[in-house]
Amino acid sequence: MSIFKSMNITSSALTSQRLRMDVISSNIANIDTTRAKQVDGQWEPYRRKTVTLASNEGRFSNFLNKAMGNNEVGNGVKVTKISDDTETPFKLVYDPTHPDANEDGYVEMPNVDLLREMVDLISATRSYEANITVFNANKSMLTKALEIGK
Repeated sequence: MSIFKSMNITSSALTSQRLRMDVISSNIANIDTTRAKQVDGQWEPYRRKTVTLASNEGRFSNFLNKAMGNNEVGNGVKVTKISDDTETPFKLVYDPTHPDANEDGYVEMPNVDLLREMVDLISATRSYEANITVFNANKSMLTKALEIGK
């Protein structure tokens, strides 16, 4: 096992959580965007984006280590995809003066829920902070190990 294996695992988590925070920030920034994408000649509101994380198991080095008898646990995390939330419907808001209002005066607003985004943002921030703590503890242990050799 490499001495930097735990740092690599932690850095993959930091990168993934940072991307998750960026996507959440994008969702919050577009909470009022009614013209995000054109579908069949009609403008569609912004769709909430979600991040899917998965274990970093599919790397060649992992298969090689298993074949050599090194059964290490933990390989980090990676973002597998960023997808649109197509299950949650758009919100209908009555505003007949809005330029995107339909014949009945309703405007389709993005399917972004501010409360849900803030909960996700707090979760991602806490995960990021926990991984920073792990990284610093690991760095401290490696520094102490190097001091032993002096």
